[in-house]
Amino acid sequence: MTAHSQIDALIVGAGPAGLMAAEVISAAGFSVIVAEAKPSPARKFLMAGKSGLNLTKNEPRAPFLAAYDPIPDTLREALMEFGPKQVITWAEGLGQEMFTGSSGRVFPKVMKASPLLRAWLSRLDAQGVELRRNWRMTALGDAVSFDTPEGPVQVSAKTVVLALGGASWARLGSNGAWLDLVSPYVALAPFMASNVGILRDWSPHMTRHFGAPLKGVCLTSGGYSTRGECVISARGIEGGGVYAVTRGLRAGAPLRIDLLPDWSEERVKQTLIQRKTKETLTTFLKRAFRLPPEKIALMMECAGPKPTDLYAALKHLEITDMRLRPMDEAISTAGGVCFDSLSDDLAAKSRPDLFFAGEMLDWDAPTGGYLLTACLATGRLAGQGAIKALS
Repeated sequence: MTAHSQIDALIVGAGPAGLMAAEVISAAGFSVIVAEAKPSPARKFLMAGKSGLNLTKNEPRAPFLAAYDPIPDTLREALMEFGPKQVITWAEGLGQEMFTGSSGRVFPKVMKASPLLRAWLSRLDAQGVELRRNWRMTALGDAVSFDTPEGPVQVSAKTVVLALGGASWARLGSNGAWLDLVSPYVALAPFMASNVGILRDWSPHMTRHFGAPLKGVCLTSGGYSTRGECVISARGIEGGGVYAVTRGLRAGAPLRIDLLPDWSEERVKQTLIQRKTKETLTTFLKRAFRLPPEKIALMMECAGPKPTDLYAALKHLEITDMRLRPMDEAISTAGGVCFDSLSDDLAAKSRPDLFFAGEMLDWDAPTGGYLLTACLATGRLAGQGAIKALS
């Protein structure tokens, strides 16, 4: 087994959290090795960039932090120090021109992740960071062991930052296989799917609506509610609107959709009594409420072709007979390393030289820039903690 001489900091995981920790530590003048299990770094980051790379959400602090509810105190502090404004400034410092969309979501103008990642890796290289590809961690002790293309390797480091991702999208590297390796040092919460679509078996009449977006709806589950849109698919419903209420669905609350969120209760009820005697329900819904075919089909699918309570079907349509998609199909996961077993700078209380960052921590948030911002913020906090330990 090859043994590497001791370095200042070993980062395991080359996603956004790991790379941010590497940037912070190397900028302070310490030697850093980043070990990545895959052939290339930041694969999930690049996948997110295929849809435009929503890097953060440009909104006031209170609603931004509320998206992480219930938010751990340490995560709150990390986001207070490195929130949307700081993320935008950081990305611009890497040569990326940013813009804020009408919804507050922030993107690079090129709408890609690869230019930012190339600039980031170039910065890290200039700061002396060494990237080791195809290094899979196999043991975590006084030294950290890896399987590598050149054979087994051990690395002895003064500090170790683990940024190993959650348990979704295993093909991109986030498979949660690290649980047994870290369990001697920290408490762990079970993984749960987050930002995930729902599965539902449709009747044949829904087939022609597969791929149709449900626009301008309000989705609610438990204490979570959002205005947005989602898509009817062959397997169920997916999209940002559903993702935002995953935490309610996961707790067993039903999913309800307001098909007319801009219509008041009184307006809907007054319109309902104006239905003509011989008018079919479909014709009436199209004429009076201007409902598109996909909304009418969904209402009849879940409330029946002749709903007994048409008002409830329009304003509180419950999606019946559904279930969450498997965890590996989720965009992110909740669960992982419990904050209670970590210090304020994300070091294990049982081992002050061992830090944790990113999605492997037990926090949750919807899509829309919140996930990446928290990964960057916790990576930065863990890097700062490592610097304190090294100093």
